[in-house]
Amino acid sequence: MHRLWLIFAQTVTIAVAILFVVGTLKPEWISQRSPVVALQEAPRQLDGEPAPSGSYRDAARAALPSVVHIYTTQKIRQQRHPLLDDPIFRHFFGDRQEGPAQRNSGLGSGVIVSPNGYILTNFHVIDAADDIQVSLNDGTTHKARVIGSDPESDLAVLQIKADKLPTITFGQAEGLGVGDVVLAIGNPFGVGQTVTMGIVSALGRSHLGINTFENFIQTDAAINPGNSGGALVDVNGNLVGINTAIYSRTGGNHGIGFAIPAASARSIMEQIIQSGAVTRGWIGVEAQEISPELAESFGLPDTEGALIAGVMRSSPADAAGIRPGDVLLAVAGKAVRDPQVMLDLIAALKPDERIPFRLRRDRNIIELEVKIGKRPNVPPEKE
Repeated sequence: MHRLWLIFAQTVTIAVAILFVVGTLKPEWISQRSPVVALQEAPRQLDGEPAPSGSYRDAARAALPSVVHIYTTQKIRQQRHPLLDDPIFRHFFGDRQEGPAQRNSGLGSGVIVSPNGYILTNFHVIDAADDIQVSLNDGTTHKARVIGSDPESDLAVLQIKADKLPTITFGQAEGLGVGDVVLAIGNPFGVGQTVTMGIVSALGRSHLGINTFENFIQTDAAINPGNSGGALVDVNGNLVGINTAIYSRTGGNHGIGFAIPAASARSIMEQIIQSGAVTRGWIGVEAQEISPELAESFGLPDTEGALIAGVMRSSPADAAGIRPGDVLLAVAGKAVRDPQVMLDLIAALKPDERIPFRLRRDRNIIELEVKIGKRPNVPPEKE
């Protein structure tokens, strides 16, 4: 009996020693902590798997690589003081060197639209810039050159030299409707690439005084300074607009942003790439909206049309016989509701085309054929 007790005591001592050594050197072997709170975890989702319902991750993943950051620098040269060129001043004080030129920097966004490096952005992002740097989604930076611009639509085309560039896919213009979900992608306030979500609030917004030619998509997706030139995409990541402006009294986002439709941007971009500029029709008239008071004073039946307030001498309109006081009702069979519609219809025409214009003159309807001219690069005061 004594012998059995001795064996038992030795066995317990050895087991305790083994536990002490393992607990000291490898505590994880014997540690089995219970969770403080029992939680349910969703299965881990890999990057290649489709996004869960309600997520726009696939759309963001498709569009993000093609949206770039644009950094511009403008030299501000100090004005030379007249005394520096005065001989008497230079005799007593010697030649004085001008101070170093200061630099003004800006930022915006852009969208890569082709593998050969063409980037679509806003004109106001690169206006007057002496140096333009484009930062890609992978962190690399490239110097960009301006291919051309169109200030009247606030669009510009840049190009960079780089290989294997990710490009955006253009969406179908007719497929976009009010209430559709859209994502705005850009670099707001320079914080880095950001995605915001909203819906299409309205289509065909004009008369805003932002650009000469306006046909904006309105959205409540947050667009802030630095987003200009970035992408507005649909739920599939396809480009539907170029973010351009916001309506704000403070400079911050109030839920009213505007984007140039992708179809319009594409047409202008292709013209810029082909010829370096955009060609638009022009007839040389100044028009104004017909108010109820004007309609009454002119004896007009309604306020439809554009009142011709002035005609430029030797212009296509002058040559065709259009006079001040005429009311333009239609261009090539398309109704003119107001001066903005008139401007858009005429701009869409090709120079040297002969187009029928329908006008009201002294309560009579007349038809005149106008040979369309080319709109000057610097917009005149008269359309």
